[in-house]
Amino acid sequence: MTLETVRDATRMGREWAVHPAVPALREYQAEAARAIVDSVQHQRGLSFTVMMSRQAGKNEISAQVEMCLLLAHMNEPVDAIKCAPTFIPQGYVSLRRLRDRLEQAEFSQMFSQGPGPVLHVGLARQLFLSANDSSNVVGHTAGLLLEVDEAQDVSADKFDREFRPMAASTGATTVYYGTPWDDSTLLAQAVATNLELERRDGLRRHFEADWTAVAALNPDYGRYVEGERARLGENHPLFLTQYALKTISGGGMLFNGSQRAQLQGRHRRLRGPEPGEIYVAGLDIGGQAFDAASRSHHDATVLTIARVIPPSLDALVKEPRLEVVEHLAVSGEPHDEVFGQIVDILGQIWCVRRLAIDATGLGETLAHLLARALNDDIVQPIRFSTGSKSRLGYGLLAAVNGGRLRVYAPDGSQEYSEFWREIESARVAYRPNQAMNFYVSPADGHDDYLVSLALAVEAVREVDGRPRIARGRIQSLSSLN
Repeated sequence: MTLETVRDATRMGREWAVHPAVPALREYQAEAARAIVDSVQHQRGLSFTVMMSRQAGKNEISAQVEMCLLLAHMNEPVDAIKCAPTFIPQGYVSLRRLRDRLEQAEFSQMFSQGPGPVLHVGLARQLFLSANDSSNVVGHTAGLLLEVDEAQDVSADKFDREFRPMAASTGATTVYYGTPWDDSTLLAQAVATNLELERRDGLRRHFEADWTAVAALNPDYGRYVEGERARLGENHPLFLTQYALKTISGGGMLFNGSQRAQLQGRHRRLRGPEPGEIYVAGLDIGGQAFDAASRSHHDATVLTIARVIPPSLDALVKEPRLEVVEHLAVSGEPHDEVFGQIVDILGQIWCVRRLAIDATGLGETLAHLLARALNDDIVQPIRFSTGSKSRLGYGLLAAVNGGRLRVYAPDGSQEYSEFWREIESARVAYRPNQAMNFYVSPADGHDDYLVSLALAVEAVREVDGRPRIARGRIQSLSSLN
């Protein structure tokens, strides 16, 4: 492969082919690559946004563009810079991909790596930097190209303060890659700007390919995403943003009317287990009071017990269904008094396969004690953080959207009424980096049943489907009242 062949790939012809051993770009990728390279080669200094569904090849575009530009400018002391929310793993993955493409194109003798996260091709360099809030990147200059990987997860303030000036003195072309989130992200702002500029001058700056565009060229990808749609539900925030490329709002109600209807089941509530069935549970730990007068003001300790129904052999989604069959709740009771009842109910009556428990704060001690009493392989402590709360929320939405979660039929009980009051009041707030929080506003009450339900959904993730023997003695936490 000659340098002239590489330069040919930078021209605006329809084909994009840098070397037979390098993966060929599909047309939706190649049209973005051609536009970026043309802007660099003709010193247009344009800004581009490339928004494609997950695994559609955004990083492949970036690597091949970088390779072509480095080889075409290898006799110039110029830098190209790519930043990502983190260097490990995101920045390193990009560095490795570029290195692999150079080797595949038979340029192993022409590039070197280091010191640090940099690849040298002659005098030209490609730097990979972290855009984490704590990173120190001031002082670099992007003379060739400035790229932002996963731009929806990069702080707009950080980018404007420390990265955007890198291209100011050189007028370098800038490219933002990513998938949507909400309309406050760096990527969303760049997309809005580019679309407005396109409207004014007709010059394309925004390139987008949702999952259907990719599936039209890659049927295997289409089948995979269809499976994800079935598993998550087409209105799930992750499906909307990662595959359908739809921006979500900042928040609102967690469940709409259709989702609440999906959650309502027809099976009866159980006061004890049925032979041969598998059960899991979620336990949200409430506060404790030491006088009877204050107990009604505390959030409740709520135990949700659910029956596990394995998927059929021909099911599209190979995940079990859950039927909530019992709610047990107490409010304000000292944890040491509740502990013995919970051990008996879970270990001797329901013989649950898995218990996911809120192990935040005071719950950590109770989780440790339950693990000793019920065995470590049964108890799954969950310490609430931004990441773990997001995982619970997304898992809960996926189970509801996919029709894999049902709650027992109306039985006129206080537990049933309180559960549905929380479900109808539940709200969601979406945060940067695909994080979310679900909750009930304090003005509307507590979220004990809601959190307990999400924990029960989490508990089923590692259940293998082999039943334990359940014994039929019936007891209720309500007996503590």
